[in-house]
Amino acid sequence: MAPYYFIAASVSILVGLGTLMVLSASSAYALHNQVDPYYYVTRQLVFVVAGIVFAVIFSRIKPDLLRKLGWPAWALAVVLLILVLSPLGQHSRGNQNWLALGPGVQFQPSEFAKLALVVWCGAVFHLKRGRLHEPAQLAIPLIPLGGLILALVLAGKDLGTGLIIGLILVLVMWFIGTPLRVMIPLGTAAAVLVGLLVYGSGNRMSRISIFLDPQSNTDLSSQPMSALYALASGGWWGLGLGASRQKYGGLKDNAHTDFIFAVIGEELGLFGALLVIGLFALLGWAGLAVAMRSDKMFNKVVASGVTGWFLSQAVINIFVVMHLLPVLGVPLPFISYGGSAMLACLMGTGVLLALARDTPDARAYLASRKKKSRPRMTSVMAATKED
Repeated sequence: MAPYYFIAASVSILVGLGTLMVLSASSAYALHNQVDPYYYVTRQLVFVVAGIVFAVIFSRIKPDLLRKLGWPAWALAVVLLILVLSPLGQHSRGNQNWLALGPGVQFQPSEFAKLALVVWCGAVFHLKRGRLHEPAQLAIPLIPLGGLILALVLAGKDLGTGLIIGLILVLVMWFIGTPLRVMIPLGTAAAVLVGLLVYGSGNRMSRISIFLDPQSNTDLSSQPMSALYALASGGWWGLGLGASRQKYGGLKDNAHTDFIFAVIGEELGLFGALLVIGLFALLGWAGLAVAMRSDKMFNKVVASGVTGWFLSQAVINIFVVMHLLPVLGVPLPFISYGGSAMLACLMGTGVLLALARDTPDARAYLASRKKKSRPRMTSVMAATKED
């Protein structure tokens, strides 16, 4: 049961720290928009509470039931992603990745598509568990139907989320033992596709040029450079909670979203940055431990997929902040401001916890606890009858 408790503890600390940092990082943006300083953190808390409720519910669902939801989840994700491309879809910063449900009510289906894709992959490979030595069984229907979700996300011009979904597919295929003769051509094709998508977009090309030469456009490079200044000025222990200077400058619009790790480094220093990295490392170890200890193909695939989703997204976000990757618009899981991302990540955590309770060791531990509790209940009932 150790992975179960490590997953719950690491996610709880990340969410708590993230909520605190959203309060700090969003204050300048709230001031700029002339709204209450607690406006953004209050909204975030609503999604945190809702996400925790969903996490608890999902953690109590039997993996066998989750497996049966694989295909319906995939179908629902496809329908929602198609609706995003319809007149119901909403544009945001050049991407069409939001779905309007009513006045002031919108959400991002691509965030939930990540979880749907992972659960669907688990259901698919559960059915193929005796034929995974055949390359065709590894590729079909994973590549065409998983690729459909990827294509719909990319159709909305959201390359960052598309990259995460592509990585989830690659990591799942690698974990189940897909041979290199299959992985290398797929990886090459994916690299060519990314190159074409970047080359065909002026906005993406400008991000690449800014990444290679920040001085080429000082207006567009203000956020990446401000992120580096924030990390550099934080020192060992930081400037103190709420004392960030860059959230009033170049980071203002995204200090509480995609660049919140920079504010953590500035206010909490290297200690705070390493704490976040360490918590993600602990979460990654625990998630992979669940995958390795599971005796069911569905559990193995989903545990590795959810863990790969969290870790790849965290690594990409942190690398962007550290100017090791161009800006991709990927939030930091459990920490960045955003309702859809928070709900999806906490739902994924609930699924991971459900799988952690279903490893052979965990089942034996839970069974022993039930046996120990029965004699106590029997003795209490006997004493009550005697009275």
